[in-house]
Parts: sequence; structure tokens; C-alpha cells
Amino acid sequence: MTTDDPLRLFFALPCPPELAEAIGSWRDQQNLGSRPVAQANLHLTLAFLGSQPAAQLDGLKRLGDHLRADAFMLHLDQLQTIGHGFACLIPNQVPPPLSQLVEQLHAGLSAHGFALDSRPFLPHVTLSREAQVQSNVKPPSFDWRVEHFGLFVSENTPNGVRYREQERWQLTAPNR
Repeated sequence: MTTDDPLRLFFALPCPPELAEAIGSWRDQQNLGSRPVAQANLHLTLAFLGSQPAAQLDGLKRLGDHLRADAFMLHLDQLQTIGHGFACLIPNQVPPPLSQLVEQLHAGLSAHGFALDSRPFLPHVTLSREAQVQSNVKPPSFDWRVEHFGLFVSENTPNGVRYREQERWQLTAPNR
């Protein structure tokens, strides 16, 4: 890859390793009939930017520096198929700090000329592709203490797709 090569970029909440292991273990016990997402790649996308020039990285990092939201608990407690056969964990309720973070991020990206998906934001963690979810499958509640978000690049490697963090920002401790 050269410095002129475009990068596939996205902002996301990276799934903590211990939670990714618990989710992956549960997922692997289900009969989803699909292609599982690597545990190391489990995340919740805040904004997908697609293919962008590497020169955009600095501006995107500056944008991330200006975003402010409280840390929060996310309860992934529903299994749903979205799009073209993506089995996903979704929360029953969206925590207000998550909505605030996404609104700030999308406003900042729009102000910088990025065209974003026009569909409403649906927080989800993709478990598998080409899935066939049975309607009676009920996941446990996976409780996730969200304390940071990041900017990631998606890279194709000989071992499959790998998401590499470019920058990380801490969320603030909520006032009690």
C-alpha cells in the first residue's frame, strides 16, 4: 500500500476482547448457517466512510478530538437479521450518550463534505453474514461498558479482513 492508496475507513465502538469472546462463544453455539465475523473484528459502527484518500486521516482525527459524550452501558439483548442476511445483536434501547455521539459525529462529517448513509442509525454488532436466524433464538443480554470510540481502517490480508485502529478517543465519566 502506498500513501496515495485509498483507505476503507469507519468510526466505531470496538468490542472489548472479553466481551467479543463471550459473544463469539454464544454465536458459535447457535445454528445461524453463516459466515461468522472474526471475534477480533466485532464492533459497533458509528459512521462508515468507505474508500477515502489517506490525506483525509488528519482531518478525521481532528474531528474525533472535538466529539464529547459520556461513557455508557450498552445492553445488546436482541438478535435480528438486517440487510442481506446479516445476523446482528442490537440493543432494545439506545442509550442517550450513544445517540448524542452519533449525532455529533454525523453533523461533523456532513459539515466536512462526507456523504453518509441516509437510513436512520441502527446500532448493531454484526455476528455473521449470510445468516438464517430462527425467530426463537433469544440471546442473553451482553452488557458492554462503552468508554471509548475509534477511527478504523479495514484491510484485506491473506488471512481475511482485519480492522486496524488509527486513533482512539475516551468518553467522559458521567456526572453522578
